[in-house]
Amino acid sequence: MNEPRSSHEGRVALVTGAARGIGQAIAVQLAERGASLVLVDIDEAHETAALLSGPSLVVAADVTSAADWARIDQQVQQRFGRTDIVVNNAGIGSPKRIDELDFEQWKKTLSVNLDAHFLSAKQFVPQMRNNNWGRFINISSNSIGLAIPGMSHYMASKMGVIGFVRGLANDVADGGITVNAVLPALTNTRLTQDMPEEAKRQTWQQQAIKRFAEPRDIAGAICFLSSEDASFITGQAIPVDGGQYKIS
Repeated sequence: MNEPRSSHEGRVALVTGAARGIGQAIAVQLAERGASLVLVDIDEAHETAALLSGPSLVVAADVTSAADWARIDQQVQQRFGRTDIVVNNAGIGSPKRIDELDFEQWKKTLSVNLDAHFLSAKQFVPQMRNNNWGRFINISSNSIGLAIPGMSHYMASKMGVIGFVRGLANDVADGGITVNAVLPALTNTRLTQDMPEEAKRQTWQQQAIKRFAEPRDIAGAICFLSSEDASFITGQAIPVDGGQYKIS
């Protein structure tokens, strides 16, 4: 059964980390379903804009800056008049064991991976309440359930995303707003292209589906959660990882 290609017609969707990888795939699939896109990245996402089938706005911004979120909102208001969907996809997290991890890297990881989600909510919840409709989809990670060394800072930020999602969902449900988290598997992007084939195979062997995740796999879940079909789903943390994450 093919999904209706107009499921997001008339919606305005903002995606952070939209210049490449998972963020780019999310933007492309949302546009295919009829949404207008706001492409936010520290680098301008013009390559992504060129792939889209509908209208878009490219904004270079630092997602850890409240002032930049206000500027993003101002530009979106001028172009589209509102924001309906926010996908907090931007993230960082290079491995570093605790004896090598310094406080500055800890703070930077938490700022990009978690503070940005708070800042986006502060900026866009009021207008979503006014419209009695909104969607926040925040990217966490299935790594929080895996035994991977050197990821304490990253896992802390991604667990924080789940806590924030569950708390925010309770605050905004009366405004017609849903808030959910997606937990992707290690995904075939530029960041993993140099990963040894043996390490990739070890990843696959932990999954029910024996292949590497592709960006489109993650984007499909975001399209569902940001649609009307998911209007009764909120406060949830949904692994999209081929069956790797073990719920206990």
